[in-house]
Amino acid sequence: MSANETSIAIARAAAHAASDKIGQDIVAIDVSERLAITDVFLVASASSERQVNSIVDGIEEELAKRDLKPVRREGRSEGRWVLLDYLDVVIHVQHEEDRVFYALERLWGDCPVIDLQLEDAPAASTSSAPAPAPAPALANDAVAPDATAPDAE
Repeated sequence: MSANETSIAIARAAAHAASDKIGQDIVAIDVSERLAITDVFLVASASSERQVNSIVDGIEEELAKRDLKPVRREGRSEGRWVLLDYLDVVIHVQHEEDRVFYALERLWGDCPVIDLQLEDAPAASTSSAPAPAPAPALANDAVAPDATAPDAE
């Protein structure tokens, strides 16, 4: 048996909310074959405690629009690893250092990954960000002579 459509829809909504708050490496794992208590683990990471909490806020706001509230929330005050338990979907938002250390994807690596359809969402980080400026040339960099430039004498 695999995760039901309702659980997948909740995970996708939460993933889109996390993506909107610049969540990184968002992955949903179908754990329904291994666990009787939940269907999906959603994992996202962030580079700071403040961003972890911002992602959590975004997820809770989005799921509240669907009349969903977590039955349990842990780790909010530290902002390093926040767990939101929506019964069928358990959401882990981790600081990127904690995510590497605990490696949840490795622990559940034999479980199928759910397509979150995030490529359909507008990428907030790429659509409005300007292209980086080219690096300035260093004084010691060799410059090839320009054949079309007039000689400076």
